Amino acid sequence: LWRLGYCARLLKTNHFRTAASNTSFPAVWMLLAQHSGRIPGLFVVVKKNTYFTMPETVEDKTNPELYLPHPGVRGMTVLNREAFKRTVVVPALKVKKEIVHTVLKSLKQSVLQRPGLKRVVEDPEDEDSRFVILDPHKVPEFSLGESEQQALKQLSVPPEVSKYQLELTYENFKSEEILRAVLPEGQDVTSGFSRVGHIAHLNLRDHQLPYRHLIGQVIMDKNPGITCVVNKTNIIDSTYRNFEMEVLAGENNLVTKVKENNISYELDFSKVYWNPRLSTEHGRIVELLKAGDVLFDVFAGVGPFAIPAAKRKCRVFANDLNPDSYSWLLHNCRLNKVDTKVQAFNMDGRDFLRGPVREELSKELPLLKEEQKTAFHVVMNLPALAVEFLDVFRHLLVGEPCSPAGLPTVHCYGFSKHSDPARDIQERAEAALGTSLAGRCSAFLVRNVAPNKEMLCLSFQIPADVLYKRPCPDEAKPASKRLCTSQDFSEEKVLS
Repeated sequence: LWRLGYCARLLKTNHFRTAASNTSFPAVWMLLAQHSGRIPGLFVVVKKNTYFTMPETVEDKTNPELYLPHPGVRGMTVLNREAFKRTVVVPALKVKKEIVHTVLKSLKQSVLQRPGLKRVVEDPEDEDSRFVILDPHKVPEFSLGESEQQALKQLSVPPEVSKYQLELTYENFKSEEILRAVLPEGQDVTSGFSRVGHIAHLNLRDHQLPYRHLIGQVIMDKNPGITCVVNKTNIIDSTYRNFEMEVLAGENNLVTKVKENNISYELDFSKVYWNPRLSTEHGRIVELLKAGDVLFDVFAGVGPFAIPAAKRKCRVFANDLNPDSYSWLLHNCRLNKVDTKVQAFNMDGRDFLRGPVREELSKELPLLKEEQKTAFHVVMNLPALAVEFLDVFRHLLVGEPCSPAGLPTVHCYGFSKHSDPARDIQERAEAALGTSLAGRCSAFLVRNVAPNKEMLCLSFQIPADVLYKRPCPDEAKPASKRLCTSQDFSEEKVLS
């Protein structure tokens, strides 16, 4: 490992003048071998030739900079596509045009693969022949390997490799290569994004902001179907779960259509919360539901839990405080033809739990029979705050508990930066509920949100002694006034 690191530094300082993080492993291995004396002379830097059209042209077979844009683009903030042109020398094989496709199949591991580049080009001196462009990293020293030579011998193709001057343009570079060439050396390059319909959503860091419009244009150029690129400019508002954003490139149209788990949604990305990284989690929870079950979606957004649940013939009560989310929820219910199966509400989460949820549970749970298999699920997908809402379940209902199988199951989401995030979210939930969940809950890791920050889903059935406030056994009082607190039933460990 020490020798590999040493050779990486040699590569950086003596040969390529590039970041060690860009050094390819084969190059490091060959340099190590050369310095160790095992394969002397294998690692060769081919000098520039005078006929190159650009002085920066390089012919080194292992140079990781071989396919980087022209170095003059460093520091560019306004995209100039013409400035990315450069010419490189690559190996090429001259073959008769009638057997080009056969040769391509035989040498498919050695043929050059670059965005927008033709693998076969015409020979200006021979109309009956073509040049097959090869990858210089896989054809070292412009010489084919033994297996490739054998394949060509069977096709009666001479194995001699020619040098071909190849012009690379902006279209031939990948987005990460372009951004790495533009941003200052050593700085992180962000080429990843979340796609929401025709919108690409970036979370740029401070050092990338001077280049944000160029970054946006590159992302749009390199990803077909993206017509708008935005950058988040503030943290998510926990009240409405949306955030301010700046349009970096393309049209200023933030109303989009997305498809998740075969269901279509329409939304205004600037006004509601939508995260494509949660599609697997949405599907996981919905798979737990059966026809006839009841789902209470406390922070429903535009309906990624509610609508597929309704499609599974569940009865759904969906709520969101954000009036825009509520409006798009109604729209998406109509769009997916489940508007008669979803009761939608525009309320605070606590009011929704103490109102429609309590009313429905008070009505349905006493009617449950042992043989009935209706399950009640409560989804609380507001990771920043949902755990704080769990105290609402303490004595939410009055009366005798239903059968244990009928107790509602809660799926509560939360963030944790703790070294043991599962224990952390369980302890916070226990504090809100006033009881232990040991052996009665499961924590599912949803995704890593940021370094040392996890999103989890804690699932548990609400304990009967938490959910119910029971009548007192005081026969002298009218039934309507015989209510007990937890102190009256210490033997049952009822907690207030």
